[in-house]
Amino acid sequence: MQNIILEGKEVEGIVFDLADLAEHLGQLNDPRDNRGKVYPLGVVLSMIVLARLSGQDKPKGIFEWLRYRREAFSQVYGLKVARTPCLNTIRTILSEVVDLDELEKRLKSYLHERYGGQESVLIAIDGKTMRGTIPKGYNRGVHLLSAYLVAEGVVLKQVQVQEKSNEISAAPDLLAALNLKGKIVCADAIQTQRAFCTAVLSGGGDYLLVAKENQERLRADIEQYFQPARRAPGWHIAELPRTIARMVNKGHGRLETRTLTLMSASSEFLHWPGVQQVFKLERHTRAIRTGKETTEVTYGLTSCAAGTVDAAQLAAWIRAYWGIENGSHYRRDVTLGEDATRTELTRLAQAIAIINNFLIGLVQILGYTNLASARRYFDARIAQQLSFNFY
Repeated sequence: MQNIILEGKEVEGIVFDLADLAEHLGQLNDPRDNRGKVYPLGVVLSMIVLARLSGQDKPKGIFEWLRYRREAFSQVYGLKVARTPCLNTIRTILSEVVDLDELEKRLKSYLHERYGGQESVLIAIDGKTMRGTIPKGYNRGVHLLSAYLVAEGVVLKQVQVQEKSNEISAAPDLLAALNLKGKIVCADAIQTQRAFCTAVLSGGGDYLLVAKENQERLRADIEQYFQPARRAPGWHIAELPRTIARMVNKGHGRLETRTLTLMSASSEFLHWPGVQQVFKLERHTRAIRTGKETTEVTYGLTSCAAGTVDAAQLAAWIRAYWGIENGSHYRRDVTLGEDATRTELTRLAQAIAIINNFLIGLVQILGYTNLASARRYFDARIAQQLSFNFY
């Protein structure tokens, strides 16, 4: 097989090699009968990845992009016939042939083995519905719960939330599949559950969570830590020790000031597994054009011990967690056209999501911050290499 190389952006020595990926994916188990097999599994999957990198989102677009380049690709892959997989082959490979768990592990291991990393500590847990899978007249489609390394853009694992279930019941399976030792697990308020925290601690990690309406008693108890000490004649109670971090950001037409106050907490008072510290996060926003001001207060808790994590670090992690919306969900929904790809095939939808996660991680590792721009560049580079080497 001949090489197609995509270079990293301003990152010396980092490249993506199509032949390398095809060989790696060729190690996947292929249940098809050899007598009817025209294309090796690794070949088809690497073709799909290449088409997706070049801007093709839907199966039909992938099929046509490959068909118009069939002579070149038959030489790239050393195929016996000058043709590429048809639309039904692409759909069947993704929805019936490939084992999704194995595909996810293979793509994650490819990023790790070829580029290293996956050592950052913050894991974001968040769910997402693939709107393109919602049947007409219904309000629910394929819903996936993912564990995402925010700093590296790598999805470690995703599980499907079953139809008669929710993210709370899906979380234990997701956590059980992760190596949590030394990690900080951050999730939205729905996961502020005792069982979730116990699972994180049992896996050797620490949790960072917010408390909202789903845990009213917990939120009220945390709020008590930040109330002024009661005063009475002859009595004086000193304020509890605390650390404070303040960050100011300007963007999107507004000025935002975030103040996080962190205090040690007693598990005896809160009756919560492993709690070590509680925090209060105040977000004050002023619209630059109108001058309108808003203030929002959030309370939360963490199992990170006092002295090991300060307010500034905690504030940075919380802000990074919110970045999952732009770093992963927006890119999947809009840039990679996940919501516009309509299908009623659950396994096909999950396979597309797995490949989308891989593309986001790969592009970030290669040094590109704008995924849409990177795809246009890759399309041009691939066309250039095909034309130069094979036509």
